[in-house]
This record gives sequence, C-alpha cells and structure tokens, in this order.
Amino acid sequence: MFTGIVSDVGEVVRVEAGSNLRHLRIACSYQTETLAPGVSIACGGPCLTVVAFGASGHRSWFEVDVAAETLACTTARHWKVGTKLNLERPLKIGDELGGHLVTGHVDAAAKIAAIADFDGMRRIEIIAPRGLARFIAEKGSVALDGTSLTVNSVEADFFSVLLVPHTLKVTTWGERHAGDDINLEVDLMARYAARLAGSQSG
Repeated sequence: MFTGIVSDVGEVVRVEAGSNLRHLRIACSYQTETLAPGVSIACGGPCLTVVAFGASGHRSWFEVDVAAETLACTTARHWKVGTKLNLERPLKIGDELGGHLVTGHVDAAAKIAAIADFDGMRRIEIIAPRGLARFIAEKGSVALDGTSLTVNSVEADFFSVLLVPHTLKVTTWGERHAGDDINLEVDLMARYAARLAGSQSG
C-alpha cells in the first residue's frame, strides 16, 4: 500500500524486452541497504517487485520485471532508456498518511488534454478512460503517475488537477505535455462506494 507521496524520481537505464515481459533497470537515490529482492516499489504508478539491486557510480539501481498485463494497462509499454519515473516506497505501519490510500494497481492510461501554467503552478486537464469517469469526483483524490492529487473540476469525461511548485519540482510533472499518456488509479473508497451502490440498487 502507498500514499501517492513521491519520494524519488528514478530513471530507466536499461530495458530488456521479451514477447510478454520486460526487464528494467531503474537508477534511483535510495540507499542500497534499504533494497532487497521482493521489495515493492511504485514506479510511475504501478507497484513492481524488485528482483535485483546494486550501485553504479553515485547512484543506486534496482531491477524489475514488467509483465504483459501491466504493459497492456499502463504507460509502462512506452518506457525506454531515459524515461523518468515517480518512485515511492511502501507505507509502513505508523507512517504518516500524507496523500491517500494508493494500491499501485493502475486502472488504465489516461491522456493529458491541456496544460496551463500560471504563478509557478500548473493546471492539467485530463481525459478519463471510458468507464472510469464515474469514480472521479470534484475534491476527491486520484493517483496520476503515482502522485496523489486532488480533483479540481469534473465535466463529463474530463477532469482537472492543480500542481503546486513543490510537486512540479520533486516529480516528473514538470516534463509532461498535452497528448501524453499517464497512469490513472481511481480512489479506492470511490470504487468500493460505487460497487456498494450498484449492489444495493440491484
């Protein structure tokens, strides 16, 4: 379980592509002693399992396998050497819940429709994939590329979020452009509420 509070920005430095699996090496600033095979790390949204780790020069690295389902449902299919990824370590019991509960199970890739910069901030308008808009509510939470964000407005399949200067500085959001695909995980509570409402109406 995660919170959507990014703790590092990693960089893909190696990609080994198979027919149904991709093996990635991601450079990061995490201390190597905190890494181990089997550890989970949210990488740009999807929760991936560390299979190897080490250090090269002044940076640590870890390796993950990205399976066919993740490649089909997320932006991981577009990752290449040089791609920057928002990283987050799993929540520990007793940690501060600074964002919202995030599972690392991405629902689908959404698309950035428009970007407007003002006063050092950035307003991003996003097109929600079909079937997911009903889970997105004004003032509710979403995880976009692994970042916990508050929904500012909703209209049909479009919604917007506002990124403050700090978020733009410590995440990959300063590099995003209109037309980019981004990983979307809807709020866990919204999903359960919709499921409950559906079962009661039936």
